[in-house]
Amino acid sequence: MAQLIECVPNFSEGRDMSVIKQITDSIESVEGVKLLNVDPGKSTNRTVVTFVGPPNEVCEAAFLAAQTATKVIDMRKHKGEHPRFGAIDVCPLIPISGITMDETVEYARKLGKRIGGELGIHVYCYEYAAFHEKRRNLAYCRAGEYEGLENKLKTTEGKPDFGPTTFNARSGAVAVGARDFLVAYNVNLNTTSTRRANAIAFDVREKGRVKREGDPLTGKILRDENGNPVTLPGSLKHVKAIGWYIEEFGIAQISMNLTNIKETPVHVAFDEVSEKTEARGIRVTGSELVGLIPLQAMLDAGKYFLKKQRRSAGVSDKELIKIAVKSMGLDDLYPFKPEEKIIEYAIDKDNKEKKLPGLKLADFIFLTASESPAPGGGSVAACMGSLGAALGTMVANLSSHKRGWDERWQEFSDWAEKGKNCYDELLRLIDEDTRAFNNLMAAFAMPKTTDKEKTERQNAIQQATRCAIDVPFRVMTIAYKSMDIIKAMAETGNPNSVSDAGVAALAARSAVMGAFLNVRINASGLEDKAFVTDILKRGEEIQNKAIELEKTILEIVNAKIG
Repeated sequence: MAQLIECVPNFSEGRDMSVIKQITDSIESVEGVKLLNVDPGKSTNRTVVTFVGPPNEVCEAAFLAAQTATKVIDMRKHKGEHPRFGAIDVCPLIPISGITMDETVEYARKLGKRIGGELGIHVYCYEYAAFHEKRRNLAYCRAGEYEGLENKLKTTEGKPDFGPTTFNARSGAVAVGARDFLVAYNVNLNTTSTRRANAIAFDVREKGRVKREGDPLTGKILRDENGNPVTLPGSLKHVKAIGWYIEEFGIAQISMNLTNIKETPVHVAFDEVSEKTEARGIRVTGSELVGLIPLQAMLDAGKYFLKKQRRSAGVSDKELIKIAVKSMGLDDLYPFKPEEKIIEYAIDKDNKEKKLPGLKLADFIFLTASESPAPGGGSVAACMGSLGAALGTMVANLSSHKRGWDERWQEFSDWAEKGKNCYDELLRLIDEDTRAFNNLMAAFAMPKTTDKEKTERQNAIQQATRCAIDVPFRVMTIAYKSMDIIKAMAETGNPNSVSDAGVAALAARSAVMGAFLNVRINASGLEDKAFVTDILKRGEEIQNKAIELEKTILEIVNAKIG
């Protein structure tokens, strides 16, 4: 798996698009780096930029962006709602795939050292890249903001990790770090009161608020025996939050950083803020994402809100995203575009390789019928399997909403989610099978003049052949797995849809048998005969089981049809 990291620098300019464009142009000048999102804010006077790529290329792009920021942003003139202490205020690196956090930390520290040494910016390493425990917290690094930076630099505690100790008035400081995926998430309120928004932020943020006598906002601060303020923790773990007024939209917001969305997902944060807000006589009108969010977080949110309605969560990704957007009002301030706001979609948006499942059905059929050998039987087998799993899922979804079966919605929702997992994987394998075939053809086309070329060609052919076996075997496995769902729907699902379960069984069995043909024909070219013997034995077992299970399902279906 190729190494991939994300960088999400925040720049202290959100109004002058020509300035922002110069910064993003410097990022895009690095080959191999993909700019995913540019999110300027007028009131905060701050722009969040997101880009991804291999580690060295991302670090080079981050350095060039910092270099450009020192030329086009003057912190002496900067005003904005968001805390900040530099032209490029924060610059976190986030491991995405093929790279550990420890490795990402090393890249972050090297980047920080280069920014400090070559650009003369004060660099504080934070989160996992921090050299000191206190500096793991971004708020600690940025305490005093730009206005307090000059005096902070004169103290021992305020000495930067890299860069000069003499105040850089123009560019200020930057926090460079390595961290987990963070979601910047704002909840919109039907008030203009920053004071009330802050009170709600203190209710929910992990840090909470200081405890006071009497009035929680104006009363005397209570202290422990050491003189430290006593705090009341907030209700949400791994959440940082403040309240502010957004002049651009004329509303107050709860602005949150969700630093561990596995522990506190966006939908939980939204509901908790809604509850605390309502208790104070205020309403949530919607929310917004600043930057990008992982696909799984949106799918989890969609499932969460569907289950609150006692409806099946085994629907398509597109539908889950739609439910999440509407439930959290993510289109309250401006349209929510999944292809721009969901990280996996943004990475894939400009992928020039046309994906087969994305074609119109007729176009897929026409392409299959053309003189091109791919897509071929393997992709069609995966397609049949996905249709069979989708039909089984349809019966489960219809059953979960059947009148009089209200108490069984969870049972059928669980089946529908299992079915969705099957057809999602089989859809992916439609492309994987064609890709495996193309890679095998490319291996055969490699030069074979010298002994070295002959060896490299043969190794490439064997590796590609192994993949061309593994993919259809995976199709067999998943298509057969989907038949358990189909059988359950034939037995216990909506009786009006029992014929659909029968068609699903036919499609799933055909997918298993078709994929096994591809396993067998590709296995003939593999030199590892022990592997071939094993895979053919397992494949035949799956095929025989699928044929028997299809018979059982059709007996159930025919008995019910009569």
